[in-house]
Amino acid sequence: MTDITWNDYAALPLEAKCQYLARPEGDGMPYHTLFAQQFDREILERLCALANRIRFINKSKEGALYLKSVLAHKRAMLYFSQPSSRTFLSHLAACQILGITTGSVRDAATSSEFKGESHEDSIRTFSSYFDMIIMRSPEKGLAEKMAWELSNSDRPIPILNAGSGKDQHPTQALLDIYTLMRSFEKNGGIDGKTVTFCGDLMRGRTVRSLSYLLTNFRNVRQVFVAPQELQVPADVVMVLAKKGVDFEVTDDLKAAVKTSDAVYMTRIQDEWDSAKGASAKIDNGRFKFGAEELALLKSDAIIMHPLPRRDEIATCCDNDPRAMYWRQMRNGMWIRAALIAATFGFEKTLMNCGY
Repeated sequence: MTDITWNDYAALPLEAKCQYLARPEGDGMPYHTLFAQQFDREILERLCALANRIRFINKSKEGALYLKSVLAHKRAMLYFSQPSSRTFLSHLAACQILGITTGSVRDAATSSEFKGESHEDSIRTFSSYFDMIIMRSPEKGLAEKMAWELSNSDRPIPILNAGSGKDQHPTQALLDIYTLMRSFEKNGGIDGKTVTFCGDLMRGRTVRSLSYLLTNFRNVRQVFVAPQELQVPADVVMVLAKKGVDFEVTDDLKAAVKTSDAVYMTRIQDEWDSAKGASAKIDNGRFKFGAEELALLKSDAIIMHPLPRRDEIATCCDNDPRAMYWRQMRNGMWIRAALIAATFGFEKTLMNCGY
């Protein structure tokens, strides 16, 4: 990024920013992972193949020990200034699989930010001790700004965006794509499928990121089901329209379920309420998945959820073979291990090793 100023870079459309975020080796893999627009179909398929390879190697004790040696010389900082359990532990487990030594800050009260240090200064400090920063922040654009800052510093290291404000959550979208690929690998793949999103689509950053990644596949129909106040935002609609994607905006979950190959449920994101309790005033009773919806779902369709859930998926669905959300969560560990390994340039090493 040294040939461009921050203001010039920030003004670019997301697609144009990708050239500044790729690994310098030119293999197509990202150096910084910041948003879904960095991943085309080829890279998605390579990462999913690498995730499959890593999980296969890990099946034996010898293979697991080999994996732990691959990146034993690297250190990663998990800087989670926004509460998280699954995303944090998933990245932590991914690092452990690859033998990466980790450090973490999960509460600003335990860091120098408690004394008034800025996020930016904290991250620059971490870059002195670690080879990668995996960060989750409620502050929109912080990961992107720090990726630019570090790329123009005397110690450039990669940043992985594990959730940034309400804008993007690219590693969650990667595990969602990985789950869809594995679920439909014997049923024609993702091409031609209908994916329905339901819940808080306005503020759900996982929806924005996954919706974009799905545009890399052929003839995928996207259906958005939500109360009017929480419906999919205009910027997502504009992208889909520009790309010629077949999509529908509706408030009829039951009708959407009947034609869906995947139903992606989300919780109400009331942590973003401008006034406390504002979301509670929205009638979301028709936007929950229970026994009636399960009966309408096709036999080879799946139910997904980024978790955590509240009551938007009834527990009676949990043991149905079409419920993928627990498997989806585990898939996150493998695809994140693949992303980390590829970021450090070990894709070919792992794909061609003798295990």
